[in-house]
Amino acid sequence: MDWFQPEHVAIVTGGSRGLGKAVARELLRKGLVVIIDGRDAAELERTRAELAGTGDVVAIAGDVADPRHAHALIAAAQHMGRLDLLVNNASTLGKTPLPAVAELDRSTFDALFEVNVFAPIHLIQHALKLMARSDLATIVNVTSDAGVEGYPTWGGYGATKAALEHVSRVLAAELEGSATRVLVFDPGDMDTAMHRDAVPDADPAELRDPADSARALLRAIAEMKAGFERVRATDLIVA
Repeated sequence: MDWFQPEHVAIVTGGSRGLGKAVARELLRKGLVVIIDGRDAAELERTRAELAGTGDVVAIAGDVADPRHAHALIAAAQHMGRLDLLVNNASTLGKTPLPAVAELDRSTFDALFEVNVFAPIHLIQHALKLMARSDLATIVNVTSDAGVEGYPTWGGYGATKAALEHVSRVLAAELEGSATRVLVFDPGDMDTAMHRDAVPDADPAELRDPADSARALLRAIAEMKAGFERVRATDLIVA
């Protein structure tokens, strides 16, 4: 049986562009109700209008690091009576060009952890009770190979992704025996604004279309066999 059902409800943070927008589109095609957010209200509204032709999408502008915004996202799902999928996709690079560890200041480091680690944890904390109503709920924390590999200048961002991955493993252990699973998903290098900000001289022809990574994520969710998995899009995309 297909895990994705028309009555399912999903929250996708950072859903106004890039991977988040692509994931929202694929979920809408599956018939899910999708709640998306983004900091730029005008950009988010353009995305909502574009995706509205595909399915039932709700857009809530705000910053994931703002607790009131996180509460608004959960309230929207509560209004629908359930939450089956939470995709913590929103993140920040912090300062660009990316600084070396020797130049990484405390304010930048704090901001990185606020958005990339503390915000998803906070959203998860408020989502768990609602997700417990689902027969098989899934929490997706989007990660990066920068969290496991030592790339110069990626120390700050990579540290946040490493932290998020470990929190994900601990969360899965704490949820063992429940119907809520945890998936850590590495989408790979994609042709997105965020990647262009991080690596301005990258060749777009060598970068993945976010839609390909989005479809790989849905496949990973559908094929999960354990309460915790770490999946790379590269392993699921057929060349």
